[in-house]
Amino acid sequence: MLLQPRPPSPLQEIHDERFERHGVRLLLKRDDLIHTTIPWDTDLFGPVDLYPPGNKWRKLAPNLRAALEAGHEQLVTFGGAYSNHLRATAAAGRLLGIATVGIVRGDELAGRPLNDSLARCAADGMRLHFVTRSRYRAKADPQALAELLDEAGASGAYVVPEGGSNALALAGCAELGRELRGVTDVAAVACGTGGTLAGLAAGLAPGQRALGVPVLAGGFLSGEIRSLQTEAYGGPVGDWSLAEDFHHGGYARVPEALESFAAGFASRHGLPVERIYVAKLLWALTALTEAGTFPPGTTVTAIITGRP
Repeated sequence: MLLQPRPPSPLQEIHDERFERHGVRLLLKRDDLIHTTIPWDTDLFGPVDLYPPGNKWRKLAPNLRAALEAGHEQLVTFGGAYSNHLRATAAAGRLLGIATVGIVRGDELAGRPLNDSLARCAADGMRLHFVTRSRYRAKADPQALAELLDEAGASGAYVVPEGGSNALALAGCAELGRELRGVTDVAAVACGTGGTLAGLAAGLAPGQRALGVPVLAGGFLSGEIRSLQTEAYGGPVGDWSLAEDFHHGGYARVPEALESFAAGFASRHGLPVERIYVAKLLWALTALTEAGTFPPGTTVTAIITGRP
């Protein structure tokens, strides 16, 4: 049984003079709508309207299947205070009847009221364990990870990495690339951990290019993507690159200019955009287009991986 969407998520063409005057066609790949348009395997996974949308489900589904097939009764994963991945994992765990533990970056959050995102995780049954940022960064070390899991009461649990990004996840995201074959010249996605871009590039056809817009500061993503592709495919796959100049210095930083852009995009096109991922992606594509990065006649597809 495949825990992946069968039909493609819908495409939406956007007519925006900032693109059209440069001869660039803009499409939106509406993966945020995937849960309302795709017939999931509801015999096992329950009501379709309760699923996490888009790339979160594409990355989670292969991991959930592996956990179920191995007989695990508990999932543990990682994320920040506003992690959509934590929310998606918590929702999936509730629907599947698997206990979930979220190891959350930032021990200062432990004594505060939960924000809306973490409150949703808790409502879906996820047990939250807050750790210092230094210990969170050290989780790549096997010994540090084992200590974290033991402390969180999750020893022996199925471990889903931060953002859901691992070799299994790339298989789900490669399907996203295959859905765009023959449709676009450039497929662009906002990047947190890089897993979606790594799989997307692998699924595209020769001559198509994947472009990632980081939402985090730092130049670590290229190495992460190469490492993921090597684990999954034995080496780098596909034509991909990163637009490194649009991360704004951190995951949740939303400067006033970006807020203004997002509000303007919503006003122009009737499509409110999520500030952290979607707005940063569309702002970067607008800036790149106006800078002449894409030759006239280029079709650019922005993959909308979270709810607008």
